[in-house]
Amino acid sequence: MDETPDTKQETVLINGEEHNVADLSQEQVTLINHVSDLDRKSRQINFSLEQTLGAQNHFMGLLNASLEAKSDDKAVNENK
Repeated sequence: MDETPDTKQETVLINGEEHNVADLSQEQVTLINHVSDLDRKSRQINFSLEQTLGAQNHFMGLLNASLEAKSDDKAVNENK
């Protein structure tokens, strides 16, 4: 019996091998769901880390500029 597009089974690619979800045990499907969710969370954490590091660099730049301005003010006042 040929499969039509309406009866195409859902598949998942694991380690380069395609598996029919219908052929997997409930435990395997649950493990796939865990791995998929952890992959999503990992991408979200990496995205948040990029934002955090960018913000940290921004504020460190502001701090450095503030310290340089304070040093410049001190040098001007010492030369008076």
